[in-house]
Parts: sequence; C-alpha cells; structure tokens
Amino acid sequence: MAVHPEQPPFDQVADLFDAYRVHYGLPAAPAATRRWLAEQITAGRLGVTAGVRDGRVHGFLTRTVLPASLLLGTAWMVRDLYVDPAHRRAGIARELLCHVVDEARAAGALRVSLQTETDNAAALSLYTRLGFQPVDGLRALHLPLSPG
Repeated sequence: MAVHPEQPPFDQVADLFDAYRVHYGLPAAPAATRRWLAEQITAGRLGVTAGVRDGRVHGFLTRTVLPASLLLGTAWMVRDLYVDPAHRRAGIARELLCHVVDEARAAGALRVSLQTETDNAAALSLYTRLGFQPVDGLRALHLPLSPG
C-alpha cells in the first residue's frame, strides 16, 4: 500500500516513523516528523509503503529513485525499513521488500539497493535470503554539513 499525506494511514505511518527515530536514539518529535515526512512524499523525494495487518500499520519502507547514470536507467534505493518490535518476525519486512522489488521491476529499474549496519544480523539474513548481495569494493563515506 502506497502512502500519501492525504490518505488515512499516513498518520499511522508518521507515528511509526517517529518511533523508528526514537529507536535510533533521537528524541520524539511527532509534529516535526509528520511535517517532514509529508514534505518528502509530496515533493516526490520519498515513496512510502505501509505494512498493514488487521487495519493497522505495523511497518513501513521508504524508497527513492536514483539515476543509474552509466547504464542510462534508474535504480531504487530502500532508505528506511522498520517494523514495530511487537510485530517483528511475522513476515512484514519481507512483504514490504518483495513489494518494492516488484514495483521497481515493473517500473524498469535496473536494481534495488539498501544498506544496514554491519551488526544487524536479522536484517542481513533477511536481505540475503531475498537475493540482495554485498557490494565488494565500495566503501560508504559521508560529509556532515551540519551538527546533529
């Protein structure tokens, strides 16, 4: 299920997105999270898919589409994947990933990429079972532009 700021599950996704931020040590900021997420979706920078069971959102996946310059195509990047801890190990993350891979394939994307922490054994196990492979020879770097 795709999520848009004007659709009912948006509030549930935004609440879960704020819980995801808290999970990673950031302070809760429900209003700011809701505004930021709505802005990203409306601007087309993020696509969001909700994992819904029994009418409630229990997980979400965000993705962005990037140019695959050398091959003159597109690549999809999974940015965030989170399942409420009370609903983990129930197949929600797998369903979300399979859904986004199917969408990317249907859109003609050349690949779907994601990243996670090297010690996230549960996620790495799921990703490799679904066919994702490590990219040898690449190293992630970043340049912080502001504090925080």
